[in-house]
Amino acid sequence: MIRRILLAIATLMLLSVGAVAAQPSSDAAGDASAETETVVVLKTVQGDIYLRFFPELAPEHVKNFIFHAKEGNYTDTYFHRVIPGMMIQGGDFNSKDDNPANDGMGGWSYKGPGTHLPAEFSDRKHVRGILSMARGGDPNSAGSQFFIMHAPYPSLNGKYTVFGEVIKGLDVVDKIVTTDRDRRNNRPDENQAVTEVEVLEWSKRKVDVFLLEQKTIETTSPH
Repeated sequence: MIRRILLAIATLMLLSVGAVAAQPSSDAAGDASAETETVVVLKTVQGDIYLRFFPELAPEHVKNFIFHAKEGNYTDTYFHRVIPGMMIQGGDFNSKDDNPANDGMGGWSYKGPGTHLPAEFSDRKHVRGILSMARGGDPNSAGSQFFIMHAPYPSLNGKYTVFGEVIKGLDVVDKIVTTDRDRRNNRPDENQAVTEVEVLEWSKRKVDVFLLEQKTIETTSPH
């Protein structure tokens, strides 16, 4: 009788161990769900633009943009140059002052005033929604100015550093790029301001959902 009881207890213990082993590790599940990436929201007078980044392509440019976003350097700047069928350009600290003549000539890298970033060119194409870095004639002259593509522009490929993309807010890009502008310098007649900037940490799953929703909208709606 005692032998039968001991055998039954051993069997129950074996089944319990097997059940625990069959379950996934809670730590492993937590690591997968906790995987995040940085998202920056540019709140503009026309609406919000959500951006994700490509640190595997351009780590220095990603670091630079997020630095300026966190420091508030992009807040109250303007999209000072808009070209339909091409892009909207912003990120110049000079645009915060009352002198539009110096817009497009300012900005610096996260290393401090007077510094620039080395080029991080890649094979990523300049298509609609891409976030890329503005620069001067020297490929290694990028500072803080950036542009967001309104439409594909192949002549930019391999010549400017792509470092992110819009995951929501392409309709806002459309509103900004089609605003009335001075055709001599492509400056908007009314300031297209970035009024606030948020730096968020989202799960990669959430980023993918936003990107999928945007792609769905893009395929069903003309722009």
